[in-house]
Amino acid sequence: MRSLALTLFLSVMLLTFCNKRGFSQTSVEDEYQMKQYFMVFLKSGLTRTQDSVTAAKMQEGHLNNITRLFNEKKLILAGPFLDDGIYRGIFIFDIATEEEVKQLLQTDPAIKAGRLDYEIHPWYGPGNITIGKK
Repeated sequence: MRSLALTLFLSVMLLTFCNKRGFSQTSVEDEYQMKQYFMVFLKSGLTRTQDSVTAAKMQEGHLNNITRLFNEKKLILAGPFLDDGIYRGIFIFDIATEEEVKQLLQTDPAIKAGRLDYEIHPWYGPGNITIGKK
């Protein structure tokens, strides 16, 4: 819920700034080629009792999966949060549907094992994001 509030707050601030500068939403959308993405907040899952060897193998598989999704140009941004809270990291997918995002998340061994859980939020951002795009 807190993450949704932050996303909404940032969106309102962007629109407020643009309106004060004399920009219409349409001109901002045109200039930045705005489009929909899917933002995923990775959270601590309910099953985090794996031994250190198993957890390390899961992490390796998690990172390999991220690399594969980057190479397939489906994932444009990924990274961990550094505060060791319930929210563990973030993904931004450049995918057409939430259902496809859910299917891709199930290819992650840490999610499949319950070590990580997730929240999916549609996100409206600049269409020229190129992080992870080759």
